[in-house]
Amino acid sequence: MARWTVREITEIPTVSDGGPEEPTWYPLQHALGIDAFGANLFVATHADQLLVDDHDERNSGQQELYLVLEGEVAFRLDGEEARLGRGFAVAVTEPSVRRSATGLSEGTALLIIGAGPATIQSTWNPGHFSDIPRPD
Repeated sequence: MARWTVREITEIPTVSDGGPEEPTWYPLQHALGIDAFGANLFVATHADQLLVDDHDERNSGQQELYLVLEGEVAFRLDGEEARLGRGFAVAVTEPSVRRSATGLSEGTALLIIGAGPATIQSTWNPGHFSDIPRPD
């Protein structure tokens, strides 16, 4: 197994779950050989395209991080809507939260990173974060 992998995103083969209404899906986790967490990139092929189906992660216990890389995304989080543009991050730390995401314009790019329950032991000095508040 490779010790590291470098690939241009557009050279990663895409996959499809269904038909022509699906966004472009770059399976980063699979294509880059990642085993410790899930990573996928979804790019809207047209405006108002569903990028993430309505779901929760109760069965897996997974937490997810969504990063808006391009465009604007309408997130639904337990019935509440948040419209977020490039540079915004959404962390869903409670697996039971129902979530979905819609790309509001063609080319909207959403990076999704997820992992199951585990305690991460950071190698960083905790003092680096002493002035950064955590959400309640």
